[in-house]
Amino acid sequence: MSTPIILDCDPGHDDAIAILLALASPELDVLGISTVAGNTTVDKTTINALKVLELVGRTDIPVAKGAEGPLRRQLGVAEHVHGASGLDGPHVPEPSAEPIEVGAVDAIARWVAECDRPVTLVPTGPLTNIALLLERHPDVADGIERVVLMGGAIGLGNITPAAEFNIWVDPEAAAAVLSSPFDVTMIGLDVTHQALLSEQDQATLARSGHVGEFVAQLLGFFRTAYLEVFGTPIAPIHDAAAVAHLLNPGLIATQSVNVEVETESELTRGETVVDLRSVSGRPVNARVGIDVDSAGFAELLTTRIIERWGER
Repeated sequence: MSTPIILDCDPGHDDAIAILLALASPELDVLGISTVAGNTTVDKTTINALKVLELVGRTDIPVAKGAEGPLRRQLGVAEHVHGASGLDGPHVPEPSAEPIEVGAVDAIARWVAECDRPVTLVPTGPLTNIALLLERHPDVADGIERVVLMGGAIGLGNITPAAEFNIWVDPEAAAAVLSSPFDVTMIGLDVTHQALLSEQDQATLARSGHVGEFVAQLLGFFRTAYLEVFGTPIAPIHDAAAVAHLLNPGLIATQSVNVEVETESELTRGETVVDLRSVSGRPVNARVGIDVDSAGFAELLTTRIIERWGER
């Protein structure tokens, strides 16, 4: 049987590709998509999610608009990487569908309650919606099998020297999720910076049809942005790595550890302190990605997109 999942995201180039990978994979049943402010405002991330579903004819999947900002901080966005729309690069027509009237937190609770199997949450943006879900619907944990999130890092950050962007945006939400009853797997930058598609992969996708061309254009914009912002012409598909881990757990090696989130210091705000050597004495609360089969990831992603939407 397919695994029921809910994607909680802030599209975002890599979120868009993560959505496509999930939709291209029969092992997964996408119950709904909830959106959150992160890479850009929640109004824009919601439109972007609807655009991706429109592109592939999956407007049957409900989209619920979520939190407009972090629990207790001002919103910081990543438009310097993703552009003003959050999905700059390819031209995508405006969606015909609209978000459902129910907000993301209540929608997630409803989707979980209505599902006849335990649900996996896949958050690939700031964890604000998931923290609010715990607060408003504490019993929902009984229907959630696990949380596989993209965020955090063992080593260096990408928004500050210490912190990865998703956790930095709302560290209090991340701390709440990591101290929750959820079975959490954290797929962080140490893994996702190796989750790359090459220029050859990009060219192959561009020739495969309209969806592959869309992904190639996303990669092209992302590659240019990374060169301008970080000085390296790569296109890490951070968020798709979390989906890939569900599809093939062997692609990403994980280690069970304690993870704490820095919420006090502005210097290290949002740092995920990963206790790889169990020196703190704190209990294990997450599995953390420590290595990835980069070639296997690239093959999985390109193959799924081409097999599902390739035009022959």
